[in-house]
Parts: sequence; structure tokens; C-alpha cells
Amino acid sequence: SRIGFTAVRAPEIDWDYYAFEALNMPKDHPARDDWETFFVDAPDGKEEKEGKLLLTPHTSNSQVRTMEKQKPPIRMINIGRCYRRQIDITHVPMFHQFEGLMIDKGVSVTHLKGVLDYFAQTYFGSTRRTRLRPHHFRFTEPSFEVDISCEVCGGNDNGECRLCKAGWLELGGAGMVHPNVIKAGGLDPNVYT
Repeated sequence: SRIGFTAVRAPEIDWDYYAFEALNMPKDHPARDDWETFFVDAPDGKEEKEGKLLLTPHTSNSQVRTMEKQKPPIRMINIGRCYRRQIDITHVPMFHQFEGLMIDKGVSVTHLKGVLDYFAQTYFGSTRRTRLRPHHFRFTEPSFEVDISCEVCGGNDNGECRLCKAGWLELGGAGMVHPNVIKAGGLDPNVYT
């Protein structure tokens, strides 16, 4: 809230449209497979675009829903439960995720990095740093994996840190909202980023 973000809530059970279609994921995307996503045994939505009901696999369904309800500037954060069919030693089918969205005229990767640095230093401590590594997500362009410096070795791992083994810990994914997602939210991607 100190930098203008407002908390929002999005449904944990939502339509396929908000979880995938509006986020630039085509019908044949692997995440839309029954082996990846928990689909709900219920009638399809009343509107054709809605599709099937599902347990949200990420908090990104809040992006288009927020753009549909609010005009820019938008600065929101959504913290919610997510569900995926991933069960192994490091994954459980229900987990928590947070989603931040900033939409305005002239927003750039520099703003993204500044918000991530502010978050890391405010939440984890003033010495923490973030870095962006190139990645690919369907709903962002460009896309990044976000790492945070290791608190144990201070990001200066010499091969002996038992926590990070490289000086960095993966925090999550990020990127500039893809123009198709901005369009799905009812905004003009030539005006807003």
C-alpha cells in the first residue's frame, strides 16, 4: 500500500476463459490438459467465452478481472490459493501465490524491477537484491524469472552455501503484461503497458 497497490480478490473457482484464454493460452496449451488442471464437474458457463469451471491454477485470473472493473492507473496485488495436479517431494496440489499488476501509460521493465527491489528489501531485509533472468510465459512479453539474493551467503556463494548453492534463490515469475492480455481486459495495448 505504501507504493499505491491495492489488495483485490479473484475467484478460486473460475472459468477457463479467465484462467487461460484471456491470458493468451491457446486451446491446445498443455496447462489446459486434465492431467495439469483440476476441472470442476459442472455445466459450462452461460456465456460461450467462459468455458469450463476449474480450480484456479494461478492467481493471474485476477489480471483481466481487474482490468474489466477498473480503469488505469491500476496497481493491485492478489494473494490467493492455487491448485495444480503436481504432487511430488517439492509440490503439493494446493499452494499460495501472489500476483501484482501495474497498468498505466509508459510503464516499463525499469518500473517492474523497482517494484520487485522495493518488495524484496521491505519484506526480506534492506540488503536483499533481485535479478531478472529471461524466461517465457504466455501472458507476459518480455518474461522473467525473478531471483532474490541468498540471506545466508549474502549472494556471494563460493560453492559452500547449503541453502542456495549459487548465491540466488528463485522467487517467482514476472514480466510486462502481454498486449493480448491487455486487450482481453478491454484496454488498448498501444496506450497502456
